[in-house]
Order: sequence, then C-alpha cells, then structure tokens
Amino acid sequence: MNRPIRLHPAWIVAAVAFVALVGAAGFRATPSVLLHPLHAEFRWPLATISAAVSVNLLLYGLTAPFAAALMDRFGIRRVVAAALALVAAGSGLTVFMTASWQLILCWGVLVGLGTGSMALAFVATITGRWFVRRRGLVTGVLTAGGAAGQLIFLPLLAVLVDASGWRAASLVVAGAALLVVPLVLWLLREHPAELGMPPYGATEIEPVVKPAGGAATRAVRVLFQAARTRPFWLLAAGMAICGATTTGLVGTHFIPAAHDHGMPQTTAAGLLALIGIFDMVGTVASGWLTDRFDPRLLLVAYYALRGGSLLVLPGLFAATAEPSMLVFIIFYGLDWVATVPPTVALCREYFGASGAVVFGWVFASHQFGAAVAATAAGLVRDQLGEYTLAWYLAGALSVSAAVLSAMLLRRRGTTFTEPVVVAAAPKAWSYRD
Repeated sequence: MNRPIRLHPAWIVAAVAFVALVGAAGFRATPSVLLHPLHAEFRWPLATISAAVSVNLLLYGLTAPFAAALMDRFGIRRVVAAALALVAAGSGLTVFMTASWQLILCWGVLVGLGTGSMALAFVATITGRWFVRRRGLVTGVLTAGGAAGQLIFLPLLAVLVDASGWRAASLVVAGAALLVVPLVLWLLREHPAELGMPPYGATEIEPVVKPAGGAATRAVRVLFQAARTRPFWLLAAGMAICGATTTGLVGTHFIPAAHDHGMPQTTAAGLLALIGIFDMVGTVASGWLTDRFDPRLLLVAYYALRGGSLLVLPGLFAATAEPSMLVFIIFYGLDWVATVPPTVALCREYFGASGAVVFGWVFASHQFGAAVAATAAGLVRDQLGEYTLAWYLAGALSVSAAVLSAMLLRRRGTTFTEPVVVAAAPKAWSYRD
C-alpha cells in the first residue's frame, strides 16, 4: 500500500516556476536602470538605447508561443534551463560592448530570447498542466513573480550602478540567472501524469498529450486557427495596449522621466520597485477574482482605471516623492499586470487545450505594444524634451482597451482542436490536499 502524499507536487512545481519568474523579471528590469549610465558613457541617444529595449521586448513576446510549443514537445525543464543560459550570456557579454549594435545583440536578442522562454506563456503551461482547482489564483501568484523580481532587483541594481557602475549590475544579473539553473533541473517536473497523479483539484489522471508535428509548426498552426476568431483579435489588441502602457512606457521610462524633474535615480527606482510590491497584491487578487467573476468584466474595469491614472500622472512628477505620487504608485501597482489572470482564463475558455500557445501569441502582442511604446517614448523625449505627450496618449489607449474588452461580452466559448498523440500514464499514486 502506497503511503499518502500530503503535499501535491503541483505546489512544488509552482514554487520553482515562481523562482524562475522572479529571476526573469529581474533580468528584464535591468534596462530601466541602465538607460542614463549608458547614455552618459557612450553618448548614444536615448532613442538608440530604447531601440535595444524594444528588440528585447519584441523578442520576449514573439518567443513566448514557440517556447510554449517547445515545452509541450521537449519538456519544461530543458527549455527553461536553456533560457536561463541565454540570459546569462546576454547580460554578461554587455561588459565587453563598444558599439550600439552590440547592445542590441546582447540586450535585445540574447536576453530577449531567454526571458521570452520564461514569459507568461510559461505560467499558462504550468497552471494548465498542474491545476484544475485554484487555477486562477495560482496564475495570479506566478504572474506576481514578475513583480517580486522587479522588487528584488531594481533597488539592488540602482545601488550597484551608483556604487560600481553598470557593468557590475550586468554581471550580477548573469550570475543570478546561472544560479537558478540547478533548481530548475532538480525540481521542475513536467506533468502530473508522469508521477501517476491527477492535477491538483482533479480526480482522474490526465494522460500526457503531445501535439503532433514540430513545435514551430504547431505554434504557427495555432496562430492561424486563432486568428480566424474575433476573441483572439480583441484579446490581442487589449494586451498590446497593456504592454505599451506598462513595460514599454512606465517600466522603461518612468525612471528617466522622474529624473527629468530632479528626482534621484535611486529614489525613482525605489518607486518603480514599490509598484512591484502592490503589483504582487493586485495580481494575486486578480487571480482570486478570476476564479469567481466574469474575466471580461474584470478586463473592462482594469483598463478603464489604468487609463484614468495615466492621464493624471504628468502633473505628479516632482524632485521628491510627494504623497500624490505615492498614491499613483499604489494604484498603478495594483493594476500593473492584473490583466493577465483573466486573459489566461479567456484563452483557455475560447481555445481549450491550445490556450497556452494562444496566450503566447496574445502575449506577443503585449510585447509588440511594449516595444513600440519604448521606442516612441524615447523619440518623444528626444524631440520634445519631455514625456508629457507619451503619458496622455497612453491614458487614451488604455480607455480604448476597456472598450475592446467590453466587446468580448458578445461571444463566449469559441474553441478549436488540433491533432495530438496521447501517451499512457503510469499507475496512480494517492495523495491528500
């Protein structure tokens, strides 16, 4: 007789995924701290440096659906370990660069590909395989790992840049990426059926399903199928605006914008990290709400509130962190990526077992919006000498995303299927919650 297992392995897998996501967020936080140091040392225009960030953000998004398909075909551990190695290489090699194209190669291509393989499609894959009950909540917690990474790394990197220069910060990021690899290889399990167990909250073992064909072919096939549906385009457009108004604009340009008003870089980095604290709370709460309310209505509320906050932001900048700015930081932090849990839930509702790959493409639109906004805001700053126009445009876009999300209320349950290969599951183990 097998001895009952009291802790379902899904929670261990979720914990390891959380650590990996914390690291990935820290790697992506680096550019916002290094914009001014690189500009000061190399005299590259902010638009040029922002272009490297845009390549990073674009590849971060475009890699996600292919990474989700690769995880289905070759396993989560292999893909995540390889991604961490790419991040370490890209961050470490920046210390040797002498030209802007090398910044684009290291920051943009290598780090973009690496972090893209640990993007939120990774979250959708983990929760889709390992959880039936508490799926929305776990999605929120894992998504909040991004906020935790920002919280941990941003102040540290800002201090390192001030004390030892930007090269020290790059080497710390490279070392942190390598430290996570052994944990991933040791504890990140692939599928509950391989342990003879059902997903958390289920009563029956779900067989391992491996999609037929190559990973790249599948990712493209799923895109073409999803692109024939209206919900895909509404979700993708909303997430493009989400990316533009968070990672692309605030995540990349908040520190330089605050610095323009006389605020020290370390103070601005602390405020951005504070967004991370409240993002953790907001995203977990959003996951809890997604398990209980219509995710379409949640998206409408999140985007509308974000738009209003961005429209008032230009009047809040000052040389010190005034109470009004702190109110904005708290409010905006709660809403930062609260959109992710309901969007993941809708992708699974509309597209079934292909939901993780579809979300990868939806998330690619998020990063496309972020990439456009990162470069556009840099151009606005170079041409006008300030960011005010960028904040107003972002606020208007967020309100339009609320309208697009409301249009999802007209259709529910669109699905499609794809050919799969089902592997036999081993004998079940018993467990207790």
